[in-house]
Amino acid sequence: MFEFVRPALAGLLLAAFSGAALPSDITGQATVIDGDTLEIHGTRIRLWGIDAPESSQLCRGDDSLLYRCGAKAANELDRFIAGRAVSCEPVSTDRYGRTVAACSVSDVDLAEWLVRNGLALDWPRCSKGKYDSVQRQAERAGRGVWAGSYVVPWLYRACIKQGGQPKGCSDEGNPHLQ
Repeated sequence: MFEFVRPALAGLLLAAFSGAALPSDITGQATVIDGDTLEIHGTRIRLWGIDAPESSQLCRGDDSLLYRCGAKAANELDRFIAGRAVSCEPVSTDRYGRTVAACSVSDVDLAEWLVRNGLALDWPRCSKGKYDSVQRQAERAGRGVWAGSYVVPWLYRACIKQGGQPKGCSDEGNPHLQ
């Protein structure tokens, strides 16, 4: 019996003292860092389940002209929050040490709002498709990035990491490259 109790107790003690515990809910006025990252009371928070274009990323609008879609996502999110209190429920931490959380304003899920408006994409690797149906609605309606062409944010970041420049990494010539 004690053979089973000791490892379990050791595991609980290790978890309790390792600092791996997630913070409790975080609520307050948020600063928008980019389209999927906020800061509340000095804590960086990555919105769970989505990926928004990077701040330097460019997309093509329905007029085929380049625009800063990453900056647009951040600006629209800031405008939507409008200084109201943001409430976040931590889910995990990411490899950069940010808290990954589901956040809302007045009971509106911020990740869902961003995807619904074509300002971010469902990230099925994390969300397991939670925002897929609202993403399809945004695509059918031609909202945000769906109005023109774009490179998915994870491919944009990979291109930049390999030494590419924002304009070249943003415009592959293939709409919705995935």
